[in-house]
Amino acid sequence: MRSTIQIHIFEEYSVYTFFHNIITLIMGLLSSLLGNAGAVSQEELLKQYGTLLCEGEEIELGFKVLRDMFIFTNKRLLLIDKQGITGSKTEYKSISYKSISRFSVETAGNFELDAELKIWVSSELQPSITKQFNKSVSVYDVQKVLAQHVLK
Repeated sequence: MRSTIQIHIFEEYSVYTFFHNIITLIMGLLSSLLGNAGAVSQEELLKQYGTLLCEGEEIELGFKVLRDMFIFTNKRLLLIDKQGITGSKTEYKSISYKSISRFSVETAGNFELDAELKIWVSSELQPSITKQFNKSVSVYDVQKVLAQHVLK
């Protein structure tokens, strides 16, 4: 009886692994088609969002996630969230680096999204911000900018 149970568990594990790998592959393909966060040039960001900057503020890095923007400046993190079907309604979120309590960067394995950034603001238990990044973004550059500002 023991060997029968072990075989049954092994078969379930194999089926689970097979479906997990299929779902991961599909998510990776969808990610490529939809385009998770990709780097945007400083010139383009300044042209589109320069009016949001205060005196002495400069854009360091920026990323586009579908219709939304994720911008690191030398003073704060700006999140631009296009809402609704047409994207005509926009929310501009400003997060000071000193209110970021911690962050994590997770790189993915094969057939998965390339990297994920999680940011906790103040004393929240769950991440306040979670963003997926594709291969066009160096997740190490992202964490370096965050670390430089958060650890001041």
